[in-house]
Amino acid sequence: MPKPIVAIVGRPSVGKSTLFNRLVGQRLAIVGDVPGTTRDRIYGNAEWRGAAFTLIDTGGLQVGATDDLVAQVQAQARIAIAEADVIVFMTDVMEGVTAGDEEIVPILRRSRKPVILAANKADNQRLRLEAMEFYRLGLGEPLPISALHGTGTGDLLDKIVESLPAQVAEEEVEAVKVAIVGRPNVGKSSLLNAILGWERAIVHEEPGTTRDALDTLIEWGGEPVVLIDMAGIRRRGRIAPGVERYSVLRALRAIDRADVALLLIDAVEGVTDQDAHIASYILEEAKGVVIVVNKWDLIVKDAHTVDWYTQHIRESLKFIPYAPLLFVSAKMKEGVDRVLEVALRVREERLRRIPTGELNRMVSEAVARHAPPSKAGKRLKLYYATQAEVDPPTFVFFVNDPRLVHFSYERYLENRLREHYGFLGTPLRLSFRKRGKSAAQG
Repeated sequence: MPKPIVAIVGRPSVGKSTLFNRLVGQRLAIVGDVPGTTRDRIYGNAEWRGAAFTLIDTGGLQVGATDDLVAQVQAQARIAIAEADVIVFMTDVMEGVTAGDEEIVPILRRSRKPVILAANKADNQRLRLEAMEFYRLGLGEPLPISALHGTGTGDLLDKIVESLPAQVAEEEVEAVKVAIVGRPNVGKSSLLNAILGWERAIVHEEPGTTRDALDTLIEWGGEPVVLIDMAGIRRRGRIAPGVERYSVLRALRAIDRADVALLLIDAVEGVTDQDAHIASYILEEAKGVVIVVNKWDLIVKDAHTVDWYTQHIRESLKFIPYAPLLFVSAKMKEGVDRVLEVALRVREERLRRIPTGELNRMVSEAVARHAPPSKAGKRLKLYYATQAEVDPPTFVFFVNDPRLVHFSYERYLENRLREHYGFLGTPLRLSFRKRGKSAAQG
């Protein structure tokens, strides 16, 4: 089930990125005193009182901006408003109600989304009282908060959770869910049509032709498969050229629902920052992934072309080295027949379970080959390992002190697991726990 989306919007320099970092619990957004620091949308996962949602940080809204870069920032914020389920409108108590705040209000009203008014920088009792001035915006009770110090953010999160749409459980189809994701105009709908062999989705050269998510249930090799075509962003009004490149919101929804994501890369353009953003979300959600390089027919090739492209993609997406790589032309239907074959294999790898005895023999061999590091004279000891879950495969290692586990040794153990068992296209989760009595007996 896709997570609801909450967008933080407001004028430049009201503290949106500071609030975003606090609510997601890590410093993902760049925070600075220079207006316009946040240009593209930044997203992260947040949870409060058992409710999970995706939080979007946006650039500052300035109605009527004419500068090209500023106009692109505005477009990003408007897209976030259009895609969000709940909007947090941030203002600055120290500046009071400004003309810029008042210009944003009609945009929020037209969205017909729940809007929570957060009056930021209310760092003392006097400023908290002055927050009441924002009643005049007509958006209900302003919540005085301090994103920097965390004051009032609990009340804000309570309000966000109350405003989230009711989560209606989707009727589960017993099928492998494969999402086709990527930037606009990389050929997602063309790939869907090529796999199906008929025109299920409208294909057009204008980026963002697909407006709604398309689910198609098919049978492939005797197995039911649901293909999810990621809806793109269609231009609304005058949006600066190039803004389509920054679209990820609907990709997040498609990835949330999928077992395996087909990440489409444009062979002509190569890997872009936005491709990396989408890939990082696939990793964050621990989904299976296949990298599909489309438009391969447009590339002039020689004996080194495949090697060069493979190296470029591996270096650009080095955080998912386990992802299989396919070169296809959806338009010419070249290589398309292998796409679902590989996706289904990735799904099988996600469900692989390693017997405990066999796993521990492998771990013993790995330790014998490369002893764990020591820290401050104390050496890490691995006593016992077990596979706790599948989908994704999750392994628990019982050790003398989890603090001694260096990231490089964790990566070494993951590489040995892949060397022995494959796990093609799926991330692995490794957890290290201090040995207890039950583990010692095991």
